[in-house]
Amino acid sequence: MAGREDGTRQRDAGTGGHAGWAQELLDHLRPAGRDVRRVVTWLAGAVDAEVGLRGGDGGLLAGTGIPLDEDLVADITAGRIASAALEDGGCHLRLVRVERVRPAPAAVLAVARAAPFDRRAADIVTHTAQVVELLLAGDESTAAGHRLRRATSDLRLAILQLLMVEDTVSARRVAAGLWPGLLDTDTACVYVVESSPEERDRLAEECLSATGERALVVRCPAVDGHVIVLTPRDATGDVLRSLVARFPGVFLGGSAQQSLARTATAYGQAVSALAVARFRPEKAAVYAERTRPERLMDPAVLRGWTARVLRPLDVLPHHTRAELLATTRLGLEFTAVNTAKVLGVSRNTVRARMDRVEGLLGTDFSDLTVRAAVHLALNAEAALSAHPGGHTGEASPAPLTELLAGPAMRTWARELLGRLDPDTRDLRRTLRTWIAVGGNAERAARRLGVHAQTVREHVRSSEPVLERELLAAGSDLYEVVLAHLAVGELDQPRLHGTKPGHPDSPVHE
Repeated sequence: MAGREDGTRQRDAGTGGHAGWAQELLDHLRPAGRDVRRVVTWLAGAVDAEVGLRGGDGGLLAGTGIPLDEDLVADITAGRIASAALEDGGCHLRLVRVERVRPAPAAVLAVARAAPFDRRAADIVTHTAQVVELLLAGDESTAAGHRLRRATSDLRLAILQLLMVEDTVSARRVAAGLWPGLLDTDTACVYVVESSPEERDRLAEECLSATGERALVVRCPAVDGHVIVLTPRDATGDVLRSLVARFPGVFLGGSAQQSLARTATAYGQAVSALAVARFRPEKAAVYAERTRPERLMDPAVLRGWTARVLRPLDVLPHHTRAELLATTRLGLEFTAVNTAKVLGVSRNTVRARMDRVEGLLGTDFSDLTVRAAVHLALNAEAALSAHPGGHTGEASPAPLTELLAGPAMRTWARELLGRLDPDTRDLRRTLRTWIAVGGNAERAARRLGVHAQTVREHVRSSEPVLERELLAAGSDLYEVVLAHLAVGELDQPRLHGTKPGHPDSPVHE
């Protein structure tokens, strides 16, 4: 009886011991405790041993580096044997194969201790190897998911960048494999959703979930807090507005409907609308189709002038010309750094392309009147390309002064700039001087005999009066420049390397 009681006591103790370590091991599979390094550390304490987990390439994944017989390790990782036990100089060693998700080679769990492995220690090692295998599979599946999401995100960005340089054929070809039908459209809208950089990834996932496969959702490469959404569907705007309403500190700007080839223009419009959205209670705005200078110009005269301004680029291959014009269009709206990020090229590439356009046009982009004139020509050409039916015959060449001389244009310019007149600080004089020196506050201050900060404050004060952003160079500023040119308060820009009004000028500028 005594023997049976002792035997029963031993079995009960063994069962209780197993239950204890098994429960501890299983706890490492809970969501909050899944960490291979912690499991290896636990195993070392559970069996009073040194433990190391080696990858198939020999690298240490967790634990302690233990000297091993490389031929034996090779047999285990190759699958010729599943495990091995040996004694070497009083050190007892156990090696167990740990499978991994292919194509990763198998790993080896190595356990070395001074005492021989009893049944309890051997069971703990065997079961721990199984838990490590599960955790590695989970980690590798998670990593594979991250890689897949990153690759998909990079592909979306590549499609957007192709659209930005007007390569719609390639963009459609790339998109067709993963998002069939997404770009089977002639027109689309671009939306920019703004949040804090820390919230941007979550917001991008929300946009993807809300729009499904019916929109191109891209994390903006230029602004950390922006998500760009390109969609051919009008309903997407309502979906995004509902999304923005649910999150504090999130804003939405949208473009007008544009052809796919004018994606860069649509992006600029969405960014412009975003500036308005920040001051609206609904936190959303669509690009206002307010009166634009080009709409007040004679279409035939505008067509002829645009053709003459951009004619030096006509000698270039079509793809090169489109690439240069798309880069310049963005480069006139944003900084070289942000333009480079949007297009996926270096800022030196952006500057080189713009320098080339500058050289072909024989002009100087540091002059704001030149930038405004070229910006007008680029937008006019894009609009004409989108509506080729209106291009009839060879339009007569005309100077910019004729474009700006129409009654509607002059009335618009006088009304716009006249808003500044009531201010006793003479904002109009400051703004005119600031534009004339290329938007440089220090140079304008020297001309006016005031402090540079005063110039900046005057320009900033002009923004809400004119309802246009001026300190961030772009469409708003160029409209104000054209207004000054229309009323004769600035010298006409120099294009094609000639002086304004020179009779030999191809565009008589």
